[in-house]
Amino acid sequence: MAEEKLTRIAIVQPDRCKPNKCKQECRRICPVVRLGRLCIEVTPTARVALISETLCNGCGMCVKRCPFRAISIINLPRELHSHTIHRYGANGFKLHRLPCPRSGQVLGLVGTNGIGKSTALKILAGKEQPNLGRWEVQNSRSMEREGLWRDVMDYFRGSELQAYFGRIAEGTMRVLIKPQYVDQIPRAVQGSVGEVLSTKRSNVDVYEAILDALDLRRLLDRNLQLLSGGELQRFAIAVVAIQDADTYMFDEPSSYLDIKQRLSAAHVIRDLVSQGGEAKYVLVVEHDLAVLDYLSDIVCCLYGVSSAYGVVTLPYSVREGINIFLAGFVPTENLRFRTEAFTFYMGQRPDVVEARRSITYPAMTKTMTDETSQFTLHIEAGSFTDSSIIVLLGENGMGKTTFIRMLAGLLAADEPDASMPQMSISYKPQRITPRSTGTVWELLQSRIHEALVHPQFKTDVLNPMNMDAIRDHELQNLSGGELQRVALVLALGTPADLYLFDEPSAYLDAEQRIIAAKVIRRFILHTHKTAFVVEHDFIMATYLADRVIVYDGTPAVESVAHAPQSLVSGMNAFLRQLQITFRRDPTNHRPRINKLASVKDREQKESGNYFYDEDDDI
Repeated sequence: MAEEKLTRIAIVQPDRCKPNKCKQECRRICPVVRLGRLCIEVTPTARVALISETLCNGCGMCVKRCPFRAISIINLPRELHSHTIHRYGANGFKLHRLPCPRSGQVLGLVGTNGIGKSTALKILAGKEQPNLGRWEVQNSRSMEREGLWRDVMDYFRGSELQAYFGRIAEGTMRVLIKPQYVDQIPRAVQGSVGEVLSTKRSNVDVYEAILDALDLRRLLDRNLQLLSGGELQRFAIAVVAIQDADTYMFDEPSSYLDIKQRLSAAHVIRDLVSQGGEAKYVLVVEHDLAVLDYLSDIVCCLYGVSSAYGVVTLPYSVREGINIFLAGFVPTENLRFRTEAFTFYMGQRPDVVEARRSITYPAMTKTMTDETSQFTLHIEAGSFTDSSIIVLLGENGMGKTTFIRMLAGLLAADEPDASMPQMSISYKPQRITPRSTGTVWELLQSRIHEALVHPQFKTDVLNPMNMDAIRDHELQNLSGGELQRVALVLALGTPADLYLFDEPSAYLDAEQRIIAAKVIRRFILHTHKTAFVVEHDFIMATYLADRVIVYDGTPAVESVAHAPQSLVSGMNAFLRQLQITFRRDPTNHRPRINKLASVKDREQKESGNYFYDEDDDI
């Protein structure tokens, strides 16, 4: 009999499993339990069901019968069993392999949410001891824990991680982490920006340079409680970058930042690899693929099943690693982890779609004042058609959200006779806060019932956005990415002539961003509607845009929103402001930022083709 080539893992989601609120269908239906073997155990005091992976036959009946969809039974290649690095208890998340940082290089990590990126950072930072899958030993006496460390060192013997974990175990490796959720910083840290930064700095020259690079000088006297999301993000990056350490880790450093600020942050992070004249370890988790491409030297992909298991690939060159993630295929392992490959063809522009109507809006001005400042937005007259998407491009504080709110009828222009076209509106705001209680499906049923029963909406929106996986979740318990997906479905399910999306990629991982962009684009084309989108993820913006509105001026002081123009001319104008150039990857046509002052960068600037080279096959 041939040896079995698969190993099985059983995952029970503790936030979904409620044995006291169900009839324990998993245990009742399990054929192994019916034979008298304790495959699924639910004790009277148990908070979750316990499934034996060695006894489970993989029939999947418990998965189908669980009313709360809390169980997953997954078959894995047997060779992964020997590569288990960490597991969170019985029936918990399992991580296979670790990314291997290299001194003097920036290591980028890319993968979906819930796949183990943050777990890998915690382990490499020494905040979580890897247990090699033996969670029962990790929770036992200290002597056994010391033996586990010896096993970890033996496991990594001969690799670069052996010396790395040796320093972690000895306590001689200083690691700094920029946290993922910067909006929680004001709860933990008190004082002004300048007070906190001055207590952290290690080198005055580095401190001054980072203040300029991240535009923090004007915020030094500002209290942390009053900072916006983008300001908190730049502050968090600065707190890490101004200190002297051996390893620097950044978890999603581009969140809340505009394109210009993302590039400035990327320069700061790249400079850390040789700060102080010594080679440092730098690791970055990033969902904006253009920024990840720009700041990384090598890339590790992570694949698997969200909240169940994750696998870390070997390090690849930046281009090859990101292309592997987009293709969903790891050639060195001959393994496909996604059925669909993502591409970004410019030829998908709906130039052949005949617009049934054209709508114009007049030139307008909007002045916003508060106790200390005044901001003025000048809007040039423009027009748009149905079956098209207009993307707003500009720095933070230039009035993009103000324009969106004026289109939505929430703000009036300064001129009494100037008004936006009278159209039905569906608006997805920038900040999303769940105000109602109940489950996701109850909210959708109450708000967009007609759309839910429409087969086209289910095919184009509900299935790609994976609403089925979170339909029974409580709204108050949703993560940022789950809330964003619900908000997008609500906006698309609301009947309207004009759809407005303010930063639809916020909180979404790299894969979800691409899926969301495809969903929005397909919906607008099929329904012959119009959409205005504010977006800072450059790949998502270029995929969505038929036309663009470019802003220029001084942030938070005065700006001009120019009339909509074609994608290429608008992108050229916008990138000329930032003094950066893009090229197209020949494999999947994704936009890639040229390294500053590289041969390609200089050639494109001289020719005036900032968005792409005329020789690029797009």
